[in-house]
Amino acid sequence: MSKLNEDILILIFEELQDDSKSLFSCLMINRIWCETVIPILWKNPWCYDIDYRNNKGYLFNIIASYLSDDIKEFLTRQGTKLPSFSNKSLLFDYLSFCRSINVSTIRIITSIGSSLAYNQFILQQEFYRLFMKKFPELKYLDMKFIRHQIFYFPEARFRFESLCELRCDTSIDSSYFYGLAQICQYIQRLIIININPNDYHGIAELIGAQKNLKYFEWRDDDDLYVPGPEILLALEKNANSINHLVLYFMHIDHTLPKVLPKLHKLKTLITNFSNFNEEQLKKCVYRDLEILKIEHYNLEAASIIIENSGGHLKKILLEPFEFEDNVDSFVEDSLVFIRNVRKNCPSIECLSLAFSPSEEHYAEIEELLKVCQNLKLLLLVIFDHTYEESFYDEKVLEYGEILLKILISSKPTNIKEIRFYGDFKFSLEVLEEFLRKWEGCAISILISSYISSHNNIYEEEDYKKLIDNYKNNGIIKDFRSESYMDVMNVEFKV
Repeated sequence: MSKLNEDILILIFEELQDDSKSLFSCLMINRIWCETVIPILWKNPWCYDIDYRNNKGYLFNIIASYLSDDIKEFLTRQGTKLPSFSNKSLLFDYLSFCRSINVSTIRIITSIGSSLAYNQFILQQEFYRLFMKKFPELKYLDMKFIRHQIFYFPEARFRFESLCELRCDTSIDSSYFYGLAQICQYIQRLIIININPNDYHGIAELIGAQKNLKYFEWRDDDDLYVPGPEILLALEKNANSINHLVLYFMHIDHTLPKVLPKLHKLKTLITNFSNFNEEQLKKCVYRDLEILKIEHYNLEAASIIIENSGGHLKKILLEPFEFEDNVDSFVEDSLVFIRNVRKNCPSIECLSLAFSPSEEHYAEIEELLKVCQNLKLLLLVIFDHTYEESFYDEKVLEYGEILLKILISSKPTNIKEIRFYGDFKFSLEVLEEFLRKWEGCAISILISSYISSHNNIYEEEDYKKLIDNYKNNGIIKDFRSESYMDVMNVEFKV
C-alpha cells in the first residue's frame, strides 16, 4: 500500500476527503503519503469534525506563522497571544493549497489569540489579508456572521472571481452582497438561510448578477421573516442555467407559481406547492427532473409533476409528516400518486410511498414493484384512517403480513434497503417467511411503527435470535428499529 503510484494515491485520497479521520492517519505513513494528503486536507481546512479551539491551536499557529514580523509585533503589543516561532520554515506552503474560507471557524480559531473582541477583529482582519495574498483562488466561501469587507482587499477581486459556492444568511448587511455582486458572477452553488434579515435587495442583486447558477437553496429559519418577491424574480434571471432548486419557504406568495414554471431545466426540485392550483401545476413541466421531494399533503401536486416529467426521475421523497388533516383526499391522492409513479418512473431508484391499507392500494403497489425494477431504497408508510381500537392489534398484524407477501412476490432485483413506518406489525412467523425468501440480497431493514415506538417487539429475545440468524447467513445486512425522523430521512444511513 505504501508503494502505490502517486497518481493513484491522489485518486484514493480525494475519495476520502470527507473522511478526516482516515486522511489524518495517512499523514503518518511516509513522506510521499504525507505530501499527497496535505494539499487535499488544506483545500478546505475548516470543514473537519474537530474542536478547532482546543486542538492545540495547530491551525491557528500555522496561519499566524505567515504574519509579517511588524504585524506580529503590533498584535503582541495589543495583547494578542501569538505562538513562539522558530527560525525553521514550514514543511509546506499550506495556504497555497487553500481554496476556501469559513468565517465561523476563523472566528473560533482567532479566539485562541485573545478573548477581547477588538483584538479578535484585528487578528481576523490580518488573517483575511493573508488569505487574499496567499490563496491562488477562492472556490468556497461560508460567510455567515461575517464582519469584514474582505472583498475590498487589493487582491480580492482576483480571488473572488473564481468563487463557485457561497453560503450566507440574510442577517448580513446588504452592502456585503452589493460588493460580492460586482466581482462574483459565476457562483454555481448559492445557499441562503433566511434569519433576522436587514432587507432582501442586496441578496436579490447578487442572485440576479449570476451567469452560471446551477444550485440554489433557500431556508426560512423563522416564520416571522417572509422573503419579498424580488428573490424569486432575481432567480428567474437564471432560468437557463439552474438545475437544482431547494426552497424551504414557511410562507408562499403569488410569485412562486409564476416563476417556478420558467425554471424548465430543473433536475432537482424540493419545494412546497400549497398555493398552486391545478392550472399552475400543469405549467410546471420538467423533462430532465431526477429528484422530487414534496410534502405528503401535496400528493396531488406531486402526481401532476411526475406525469409531466420526462421519465428520468430517480428519487421521489416525501417530507416527514403526521396524518391529521385531509384524510379523505389522502386516500385518493395516494392511489393516483402510486399509479403515476408506476406509469412515468421506470428508472426510479429511491421512493417514498404513503398509502392506506386497502386492496386497491396493495394491488397498485404490487404492480409498481414489478415495473420499477431499478429500486434500491423503498420507504413504505402505511396509515389506517379507519382506526378501530378494539380490532387494531389484529389489523396491524394483517397489514404487516400483506405487505411482506407483496414484497416477496414482486421484489425488485436491485433492492438494497427497505424502510417501514406506520400501522403495521410483523409477527415472528411472517417475518421469518419473508427473510427466508430474501436469500442473496443482503438487505437492510429499518422499522419505526406507532406500535414499536412504544413497545419494541423486535428487541424481544425470539425476534433478536431470528434476526441474528439471518444476519449471520448474510441475508440481512442490517435490521434496526429507529426513530420516526431517522426512518423517514433517507439521508440517514443504515
